Amino acid sequence: MRHITHGTRISRLAGIATLVVAAAFTGTGTALAQSAGASAVDQKVDGVMVVAGNSCSWTNASTSAVPPNALTVDRTTINTPGGNLACGGGIAATLNNNPAFTFDDAAGTARTDLIDITGRQSFISCRYKATGIAWDRDATSRKYINRAFTAAKTSGSFLCPGSVTTPAGDASMLFH
Repeated sequence: MRHITHGTRISRLAGIATLVVAAAFTGTGTALAQSAGASAVDQKVDGVMVVAGNSCSWTNASTSAVPPNALTVDRTTINTPGGNLACGGGIAATLNNNPAFTFDDAAGTARTDLIDITGRQSFISCRYKATGIAWDRDATSRKYINRAFTAAKTSGSFLCPGSVTTPAGDASMLFH
């Protein structure tokens, strides 16, 4: 059995919490701007996030529309078994809501109303919520990069940090 000191466990939990919150909507690559008339097949978002050497990712989560139209992301197409959200480092994550996004193409920005995430490692579970998350578009693509945001703990183990901050640029999302 491996022995972990309390300080190391708290530090690891902070990393897990940051990974889980940031992993909610992250993506890589570039895509051409989509038109409002794109088919349902094109209404997708991919993601990946690396924090403290661990990675969470998914592909082809369903959205209700394409940017710049307001849209929601269907959590059942991210979470397993309907989706393929997977994390390294023994971390499991679950998106608890269907986040809504609005876009301002003239300003090259997007906004998320709420991201509600639960992260688990071993027997420890932590739930966090972040509101009003702002994103900046990467050139003319549909890749959006986060501005710094903080998520507050809403439930979970006393070992979970009370809040976690995701620095600017540590998360991104790619709509296609």
